[in-house]
Amino acid sequence: MSRVAIFIGSDSDSDVIQEACRILEDFGVPFSLDVTSAHRSPDRTLRLVRRAEKEGAAVFIAAAGKAAHLAGVVAAHTLKPVIGVPVESAGLGGLDALLSTVQMPKGVPVSTMALGKTGAANAAYLAVQILGLSDPALRDKLSRHREDMAAAVEDSSRALREKRRRA
Repeated sequence: MSRVAIFIGSDSDSDVIQEACRILEDFGVPFSLDVTSAHRSPDRTLRLVRRAEKEGAAVFIAAAGKAAHLAGVVAAHTLKPVIGVPVESAGLGGLDALLSTVQMPKGVPVSTMALGKTGAANAAYLAVQILGLSDPALRDKLSRHREDMAAAVEDSSRALREKRRRA
């Protein structure tokens, strides 16, 4: 049973989404990953949304570039949260994908992340946060992760002070 369904618009987007997959794996969140296109395979996209819902997906992540309508098409076919990840591409450098993902009509929201790999990572973290609303163990893992990030900042700061002191 996948808790998160990840869709990418083409196999060329797989490099961008890998960090999201790693993060979900680290948190023990089952997910599925499929290639589907809002434009080239709209029927497939609808079938995948329906299948994911039947298999227990609670959150969708959709990554696409150029005229990135994938997240919007997914959002049109589910009441579950949809997180869009715009992917950089030649031409407009991802601005087209960002605007296509973020400009959703009222009533059909898509949570839009930053462009590319950072956006994909944050999509996974947001999915974990959403799932954590009803899963205390997952929420605790996320809390510990945040504490570890804060400790890493402290360690970096301490090391920098020590380096400057020695100089």
